[in-house]
Amino acid sequence: MASVTSLTDSVQQHLASALSATRPEAAGADPLLRRSDRADFQANGILALAKKANANPRELAGEVVARITTGDLIKDVEVSGPGFLNITIADAAITGNLAARYADDTGRLGVPQAANPGTTVIDYAQPNVAKEMHVGHLRSAVIGDSVVQLLEFTGENVVRRHHIGDWGTQFGMLIQYLDEHPHELDHKAGEVTGEEAMSNLDRLYKAARKLFDSDEEFKTRARRRVVDLQAGDPATLAMWQKFVDESKIYFFSVFEKLDMEIRDADIVGESGYNDMLAETCRLLEESGVAVRSEGALCVFFEDVKGPDGKPVPLIVQKSDGGYGYAATDLSAIRDRVFNVKANTLLYVVDARQALHFKMVFETARRAGWLNDDVHAVQLAFGTVLGKDGKPFKTRAGETVRLVDLLDEAIDRASAVVREKAQDLSEEEIAERGAQVGIGAVKYADLSTSANRDYKFDLDQMVSLNGDTSVYLQYAYARIRSILRKAPEGVRPVAHPELELAEAERALGLHLDGFAETVAEAAREFAPHKLAAYLYQLASLYTSFYDKCPVLKADSPVQVENRLFLCDITAATLHRGMALLGIRTPERL
Repeated sequence: MASVTSLTDSVQQHLASALSATRPEAAGADPLLRRSDRADFQANGILALAKKANANPRELAGEVVARITTGDLIKDVEVSGPGFLNITIADAAITGNLAARYADDTGRLGVPQAANPGTTVIDYAQPNVAKEMHVGHLRSAVIGDSVVQLLEFTGENVVRRHHIGDWGTQFGMLIQYLDEHPHELDHKAGEVTGEEAMSNLDRLYKAARKLFDSDEEFKTRARRRVVDLQAGDPATLAMWQKFVDESKIYFFSVFEKLDMEIRDADIVGESGYNDMLAETCRLLEESGVAVRSEGALCVFFEDVKGPDGKPVPLIVQKSDGGYGYAATDLSAIRDRVFNVKANTLLYVVDARQALHFKMVFETARRAGWLNDDVHAVQLAFGTVLGKDGKPFKTRAGETVRLVDLLDEAIDRASAVVREKAQDLSEEEIAERGAQVGIGAVKYADLSTSANRDYKFDLDQMVSLNGDTSVYLQYAYARIRSILRKAPEGVRPVAHPELELAEAERALGLHLDGFAETVAEAAREFAPHKLAAYLYQLASLYTSFYDKCPVLKADSPVQVENRLFLCDITAATLHRGMALLGIRTPERL
């Protein structure tokens, strides 16, 4: 089905025609249309036009109004203030437009797809091999997954990349330690999966790190083992591969709990670019983008200085020949631009790494790998804070394990579901508890602008009141319940001939803004804009439900029309929440 033109676009076109008919030189001028409390829409563009034409804005507004045909789309238009236009939409246009969206059997609700999509590589959900995932890994995964859904839904070609930490000094240290203490790996490969395997690896890593920091001879042996790893020594590589495989089993179990799809083919860690590092350095040095300084290969920047006022370089290759993160990140850019053919490289990475990425992107631009047609963006996110407003830690001052956090959210949500559940089995309560708990964690993250910090407060997250996913999920479940209770033979049907009550009009106009909101959220990589839209939708539905009886409406056609409003609201909530990566259970 073709996409449906929104009421906003239809009114915009109508006004643009009236403007150019009034003043031919105004062709292409923006009427500056926006939603308004005083009418359905307000147009403010005439003020700028009058200034340009040296005309009286109120008189010009009157001339434009005389050119506007009222009827099927616009019910009424009046001049207000110094030259604003207040526009009221015809009830039939609101219902008719929603009916066109409702008729879309693709499940897209008439939302258009990009005519000329590009290719975006999105780098998100980047855990480290042999380390447990903690609360700091939450935001990259949740924000990244939602942006993937939004971009794919609007038609972009999306390539997912999980740049896991699977290379470097720590692996030489870990492999050397295990070689010298084989008895400490207290399970045979393949016998233990998921969290237990990771907690074993995590324990080993901590023991190896302690020895590395305290024993210079061990440190030397560990560093020699890193060289063996980079050189492809078979025994060292085999042990490294075992760590990676066990870690992946654990990653998949955590992402499954987060209700996210992570595919093995999309995991291209630091090791995936190992063969490109030397060439990346050669290209940068030959082009003069990077220079040798005290033996290291560096890129300097005028505007990046340390506390002493001296320029701080991006070190691509260390003086001992080793490669740092910059070499890997620059090699990844080369791969994504020249092999994957991406137009946009999107990095969902902690705001604290902003300087590193600024330097990496500028280096890639100087090298000609990024340009006006191919650009890189860091979608920087803030920190997860505890209720006290400080970075989230356990009482012992340690970083909170992600699995513990998710389990607690599911437990809390299950208690809320159990309290409300009337006809759910224990199995259904457990299933809904997981959907509500994980939804609560995701929504709390996504309803906050990514670059802001947010407080992790489970009491608030699983509350039925306020801006929470549980509030939205209950609104959806309530609608599904009403639709189930409709008498046999009574179906949702749009009746454009009916006059709408105030609460119906408000709900209908907001529903019409779904496509616009999705497009904006995708364009700006801003899931919080969609979350805000959905919360307002649930609030407007609650108001409609309170003021407009559905099954006990005044006439059979009004029952059908209100059931239709219920059903399209449910479909919009369902689709919108799915774009945030959140489930909407049919019953709660």
